[in-house]
Amino acid sequence: MSKSPYAFHRKSLIVLAGASIIAGVGVWFSSHHSISAPEFTASKSEPPQTEPAPALTDTSVSIQNPSTELREPIQPGSFRTPESLGETPFANSLAGTDIDGQLHTDAAGNLVVDLQTKDFFDYFLNTVGEVDPETALGKIESLARSSLPDPAADEAIALLAQYLNYKQKVVALGNHPLDPARQQDPVYQLSMFKQALYDLKQLRTASFDPDTHQAFFGLEEAYGEYTLASLDLQQRNDLSEEARGTLQAWHRQQLPEVIRQTETRLIEEEEVHSRRQSVLAKAASPKDAGEQLRKLGMAPDQADDVVSYLSERKQFESTYDQYQTELTQLQQAGLAPDDLATRQDELLKTHFEDGQTRTWARLKSLEQPSQ
Repeated sequence: MSKSPYAFHRKSLIVLAGASIIAGVGVWFSSHHSISAPEFTASKSEPPQTEPAPALTDTSVSIQNPSTELREPIQPGSFRTPESLGETPFANSLAGTDIDGQLHTDAAGNLVVDLQTKDFFDYFLNTVGEVDPETALGKIESLARSSLPDPAADEAIALLAQYLNYKQKVVALGNHPLDPARQQDPVYQLSMFKQALYDLKQLRTASFDPDTHQAFFGLEEAYGEYTLASLDLQQRNDLSEEARGTLQAWHRQQLPEVIRQTETRLIEEEEVHSRRQSVLAKAASPKDAGEQLRKLGMAPDQADDVVSYLSERKQFESTYDQYQTELTQLQQAGLAPDDLATRQDELLKTHFEDGQTRTWARLKSLEQPSQ
């Protein structure tokens, strides 16, 4: 089976990943609570908190999930959910983590709907399966009620119901099977990707108002369009490599800044990695490799580590050749199987003094053709 041309997109379309929670969550929610926000009630366990969240300095965005957004400072007088569930979260998988995203308001107490809202919902909904839906949804409700003013909490819970309804529809949308006879056809794959992105956009447009749609999925869809454009360029036989690279860079410039910066950085890192691999492949010796790596900007101590490892491997290869020569002679000596095994073990220990090199030798022996 040939390798799919899409394998290099480890950052592939989040929009094609499917629903992150089971449909039963939405069914439970609908059966227990009306979509009308004022009817979804719960008691408050503590008064709303007004202290601002600390500003973060990390400005990167995860390419694995291009929809990740930073937690921004909260305006004085506004409200927000806590950053942590404490030392005993309701699900074991959340232990030692901060809450992704948050529910928060502006200074007037109005709910701010942004990507942090969606991340907050997903942080809890992703535990369904580990815990029952009642527990995950109840925790969202409890934090909203205890942290936000009533109108903002009502709006957040109504938006959660809306989001769950959307999730159920995504599950149904993903139930369309591919044509088995064409699954390995790159052109067919790309057409299915395009159709899936279009269908999801249509569903989101129908499920959310424009501002919520953009807040929840804007970055995700921008990266999806960029990925599809990249795949489309790969399939174009009428373009030179230089033209393809120029157009790829042009599409990259259309990305939102937070994604564009990370994408550009990853490409630059990949180029550096490729140049270093070329050096290792062509170097005349470990010392030569180290010198070339330093010229490419590798830190001296890191280059020294590479030289040390390559020297160790070079010495191993030389020793292994000697070991293999003596082993072949031993195998041709006509010894009984038990005696041969004993002598082979002694030979291995003679040539390779530590466990690591003996393991390397055993693994390399498995690659040799049977005598």
